[in-house]
Amino acid sequence: MVDARGFSCPMPVVMTKKEIEKTKAAQLEVMVDNKVSVENITRFAQNIGYSVEVVKEGEDFKLKLKK
Repeated sequence: MVDARGFSCPMPVVMTKKEIEKTKAAQLEVMVDNKVSVENITRFAQNIGYSVEVVKEGEDFKLKLKK
């Protein structure tokens, strides 16, 4: 789980990329608190072969990445 709430882009994408490189995760959850991060992480993840499901949780968004 990557908690990127409180960060503005590009940090959430960088944090997600580092976690994927470190763990080689087939599944990963990322928490963010703004639409721009949702869009940027979704684009990044899809470009490297992940499907992305976005779930709104109150003011936050949970992105579920799956390979």
